[in-house]
Amino acid sequence: MGRIGDVLLEKGDTVHTIESAATVFDAVKRMVDVGVGALLVTDGGKICGMITERDYLRRIAVEGRTSRTTLVREIMSSPVVCIESSADVAECMALMTHKRIRHLPVVDHERLVGLVSIGDLVRAVSKEHSFHVQVLTDYIAGKYPA
Repeated sequence: MGRIGDVLLEKGDTVHTIESAATVFDAVKRMVDVGVGALLVTDGGKICGMITERDYLRRIAVEGRTSRTTLVREIMSSPVVCIESSADVAECMALMTHKRIRHLPVVDHERLVGLVSIGDLVRAVSKEHSFHVQVLTDYIAGKYPA
């Protein structure tokens, strides 16, 4: 199985962030505007948490709070679990499953290099499996010398 760095090469290294002092409304609007389900939360440029669509549902909608007055820092998930780009995709999936999270920042030598979602990893695994199926199909069809 491939490495997280390979997933980032295909996906790109864009990471969308929001300041911890922003309102939850601003965070949700940003997620909608850029088409993502999570934002990395920063405080003075340092990673301090993550806010996801699920955080909004659990801590705003269900609790009857208002997103226009609640600050991101009040509902963000913290501390943030990270992974290195050299990690194996299977290792990353296992970590996400164990921690019950769907997004992981990728950090190399204390520098943020990207963010992967469980969807990114499923796509990578599916692509790899499709390649292997095609190779085996071609072999069975006699496209390779014995």
